[in-house]
Amino acid sequence: MPQPGDWKVPSSAQPKPEDYVYDLDHALASVVAVHSIIPADAFSAETLGTERAGNGVLIREDGVVLTIGYLITEAEQVWLTFSDGRVAPGHVLGYDQETGFGLLQVLDRLDVAALSLGQSSEAVVGEPVVVAGAGGRHHSVAARIAARQEFAGYWEYLLDEAIFTAPAHPNWGGTALIGPQGDLLGIGSLQLEQPREHGSEHLNMMVPIDLLKPILEDLLTLGRRNRPPRPWLGLYATEVNSRVVVVGLSSRGPARKADLRTGDIVLAVGGTEVNDLASLFRRIWSLGNAGVEVPLMIYRDGRTMELRVSSADRRRFLKSPRLH
Repeated sequence: MPQPGDWKVPSSAQPKPEDYVYDLDHALASVVAVHSIIPADAFSAETLGTERAGNGVLIREDGVVLTIGYLITEAEQVWLTFSDGRVAPGHVLGYDQETGFGLLQVLDRLDVAALSLGQSSEAVVGEPVVVAGAGGRHHSVAARIAARQEFAGYWEYLLDEAIFTAPAHPNWGGTALIGPQGDLLGIGSLQLEQPREHGSEHLNMMVPIDLLKPILEDLLTLGRRNRPPRPWLGLYATEVNSRVVVVGLSSRGPARKADLRTGDIVLAVGGTEVNDLASLFRRIWSLGNAGVEVPLMIYRDGRTMELRVSSADRRRFLKSPRLH
């Protein structure tokens, strides 16, 4: 992803201070650039690479930065760049698999104000927002909330109600979704393409900030939420004609060990039919905690067969954070 200074949002798409009731530049100063280095032998390196860059936002005066977790998963080094150009090291505090949030601690003295947490449940479709990247107005987008709806990701990820914004921010990972009152409503995760009658529209998917509040103290003290993890299979899937098709497998995951294969169609989980990603994931998670055996009915090469996958805790495959 581009670093601050390498690019600019077109001036027509940038937010203008006079359009907001809060101090726009003061709020944007809370957004920082995140640059992380991951070991080559890290589990996530095969899909996310060994060098990652994006954004984060200061949410506490003591130096806690919220970002999207894939930027910092298994990071051995993290560097944060502030709006004044100052660079400081960071330490990974935690990462929540269910929401995708990640937390960092700035390892330096700060004189930057934190952005307060808003109420994402009160976000209204159509209302104006700012999708803020590190580097101020030139790296931020004046946007609107385009939708609030369920989102299922192919990597065993599900949000009951994600927030979607448009136009899309070009450096979306970890961007701050700033609401009409100048508070934080969500964190940027993805860019998606939405078909329209005449062409298509690019959207950003935002993880709602309300999902952070119940787990924030757990992430700060434990590095994870304080409850048993969900079962993880290590499969990547998509929807084709109301069928769930396996399109990839984690190289060391339980699904590969159980001989699930790319191209398999998942018909049922534990005897219950599934026909989309959301129903697949919810059914797997309903069977119990990580470690539970997951019976899959699949269709392969013209025949139906059953596979039993011994699920795992994904965190056990990941390197633990290391202090600078």
